[in-house]
Amino acid sequence: MTDMFRDTGTEDRVVFVESEERDDELQTELRPVTAMKPPAYVPVQVRAYDGPSGQPGGSVLVQHTTVNVITEPPKDHFIWSLLCFLYSYPWCCLGLAALIYSIKARDRKVAGDLEGARRHGLTARGLNIAATFVFAIGFVIVIITISSVTANLSA
Repeated sequence: MTDMFRDTGTEDRVVFVESEERDDELQTELRPVTAMKPPAYVPVQVRAYDGPSGQPGGSVLVQHTTVNVITEPPKDHFIWSLLCFLYSYPWCCLGLAALIYSIKARDRKVAGDLEGARRHGLTARGLNIAATFVFAIGFVIVIITISSVTANLSA
């Protein structure tokens, strides 16, 4: 390339020089030259627009920001459904329905349909809550009945 200042005199000064050793890398250095008088002319470097300033060689760097959102896989509540099925089956079939929806949720998750798995998992959860509530109420009723019968027999 060209020098920004030409050597025009005999006294020492420092000149800013650009040189290009490789095509993709622009290197600058300072060289001492002898000249105290201002240069007669300063050559103007004419370059075509190479993209954003500060990008040698005209290459444009594109920066990407990647955000990794770790989503929790949908829950199928399989064990809870199995326990509800085993403990509340004689009184109601909500445990069986919850078990069926849990199996559907697990199948959808394996197939890659996360939205379907989430929907079936929420249905299984609601049925499990209902089955647990019915089982708890039934268990409390059985305990009260047994204690009242025992109290009447001993009296």
